Amino acid sequence: MKRKQLLGIIATFYIHILVSGQSETYTVNPATFSSDKYDEFSPIYYKNGIVFCTNRNRNLFLNYSSSENKGLLKINFVDTTGEATLRSVRLLSRSLTTKFNDGPVTFNSRGDTIYYSRNLKVNGSLRENSNPRNKLGIFSAVQEGKKWTNIRDFKFNNERYNITTPFLSPDGKKLFYASDNPEGFGGSDLYYSQWKGDYWDDPVNLGPVINTSGNESYPFVNEAGGLFFSSDGHPSFGGKDIFFSKLSDSTWLSPVRLDAPINSQFDDFALITDSVMNEGFFSTNRDNSLDIYHYKTNIHQLFYCENQRTNEYCFTFSDETNIMIDNSTFQYEWNFGDGGKTIGLNVEHCFPGPGKYAVNLNIVEKKSGRVFFSKLSFDLELKNIEQPVITSSSTAMAGDLIRFDGLSSYFPGSRILNYTWYFGDGEKATGEAIEHSYQERGEYEVKLGLILRHDNTGIISEACTQKRIAIFNNTQEKLSYETRLKKPTLKTNINNYDHAFLTNSYSLEKEVLQDVVFQVEILTSKTRLDLNDKIFRNVPKKYTVKEVILHETNMFSYIIDEEMNLMATYPAYNEIIALGYKNARVKTFILEDPPTKEIYNLIKIFGVSTDVFFKKNDHSLASAGTQLLDLILGFMSKYPGMKLEIVIHTDNLGSPNSNMLLSQQRAEAMVNYLIINGVSSTRLIAKGFGGLKPIASNALEADRKLNRRVEFNIITEK
Repeated sequence: MKRKQLLGIIATFYIHILVSGQSETYTVNPATFSSDKYDEFSPIYYKNGIVFCTNRNRNLFLNYSSSENKGLLKINFVDTTGEATLRSVRLLSRSLTTKFNDGPVTFNSRGDTIYYSRNLKVNGSLRENSNPRNKLGIFSAVQEGKKWTNIRDFKFNNERYNITTPFLSPDGKKLFYASDNPEGFGGSDLYYSQWKGDYWDDPVNLGPVINTSGNESYPFVNEAGGLFFSSDGHPSFGGKDIFFSKLSDSTWLSPVRLDAPINSQFDDFALITDSVMNEGFFSTNRDNSLDIYHYKTNIHQLFYCENQRTNEYCFTFSDETNIMIDNSTFQYEWNFGDGGKTIGLNVEHCFPGPGKYAVNLNIVEKKSGRVFFSKLSFDLELKNIEQPVITSSSTAMAGDLIRFDGLSSYFPGSRILNYTWYFGDGEKATGEAIEHSYQERGEYEVKLGLILRHDNTGIISEACTQKRIAIFNNTQEKLSYETRLKKPTLKTNINNYDHAFLTNSYSLEKEVLQDVVFQVEILTSKTRLDLNDKIFRNVPKKYTVKEVILHETNMFSYIIDEEMNLMATYPAYNEIIALGYKNARVKTFILEDPPTKEIYNLIKIFGVSTDVFFKKNDHSLASAGTQLLDLILGFMSKYPGMKLEIVIHTDNLGSPNSNMLLSQQRAEAMVNYLIINGVSSTRLIAKGFGGLKPIASNALEADRKLNRRVEFNIITEK
């Protein structure tokens, strides 16, 4: 392939912004091993030196020439630990040398595997292989002693288009390269392939943010994942320029041109840099020759700056209201875990600062303040935002000396290596604390850039923030501006703040969307208790103590009541607390076994009101009662080993004896209907409790109606 064609494909790249009147961001000089006579380009770090491409002749007897009568491009190495000169340049390896152009290259982190570009066909004469189908591809080799062996071609090499300028990411997991695949965006595009353990996955185009209708090539990726590349398709100062981009939430940010004099009106490409971008090398043709230049950073260029955010400690808290409570007896109370409590369902609260807090929304008794039920709970970890922090006044008078410092920058687990300031008026500075004054009225964007080194991984990264500062010529104008800044802003809901982390969350509103009942638990025990144990002696006879094994904790739970409605548990809970069971609580229980769930769903459909199932003040079944029992018949047939207890309750109108009798008669009426229709009497139990176990106050008819109810309790299932 002709030398011009090769360089046209593999040399395309980055952008610079030259700001009038500024000191230069970088200082550049020709590399000491570069020459005026020959072409040198595409440097890459390798062991103690630099590997690059050059057309300087290495063997007069094998002087295969290009159409311009220059030597073909070969892969060379120069040791840079000492004085790197033209004389110290040597061929990297004859085992990688072909009769065609060789390079550019990239290495794995150990330096024992090379990926390099060359023509697909290299055997035979130059004339035989100089055809349009002999494209550029990527090949790999491994080092054995002083030789490179086991040469293999990249499986995506193709005779229809070129694949070249490879770069292997520092972690070895992605191989970046350029290709003029016609399915791209035009010219040559950047792609990468992911290493899948024993093969390279299909090529991925970096997309339209990076690639253009022009040419992109020469990727270089630093340890933090930042991408340097070359392009003549993005707005440039001229020719090919060098750009920088990085991923943000899996999306590439719009590329930023490197400042002059790295970029120029000539072709500038193939930049490599150290981990903090203090210095590095790049390629350019600015001096009528394709050369490698060395650069040093005078003041770090700030690529991407986000608006400085204020840590939030004040939030709104809210919850749904699908669970009805008796507002005359109960109220909602937030406990924020920092000593603060607030009454209400929708409230505001300010925490003292970052930290861990146990937050609860409780249903509490108004008179006693006792917690009846925790409706919502979560562990909250409130963190400060990891960002550079510019500490300064937001307003000042023209000519005033303003102090800026970055001492409050927050990056736990990392060390700040460098502070760079851009003051928005053309002035720049370095240092953790700086004084600066503005001479003219206006608004200025102050930027603080940091270079960070992670304590554990050693990975170098950058971060930048920006803050607006307003400068005034008179005090009245300044005060008016400051007054507008003080206007209160709406507080963020705790669920929407990205630095509030909620864990171990419990929500009654979410739980009741499942098949759930409310249980009054009087105690739990690590060991099984006899139900005749003296600990239960104060439990009224109207309650039946039921043992439940909590498999997740290997504990035994003892239950005296179970209701479908939260408020219905309060009478039993309140009574048992008064009898000395101070550890009693109301908890939810998610139904899982099929028979219990089926009974639960029947009750949800038909309800539990005896007003519907029986004739008024009588134990004769109404049509709705027989309809329900017909479904119970099918249920009993489906589960032949199951026993069912039917319990009837009344309100407190009338005498206790008459209410007890009516409830027992109604329970027996239901049992008899089932027996007549084929259910064995040994599987059925009828109980009437009269008005002994109310779930509401009986003060109003609406409350009394709640007390006139039926229960279906599964006794056992074999």
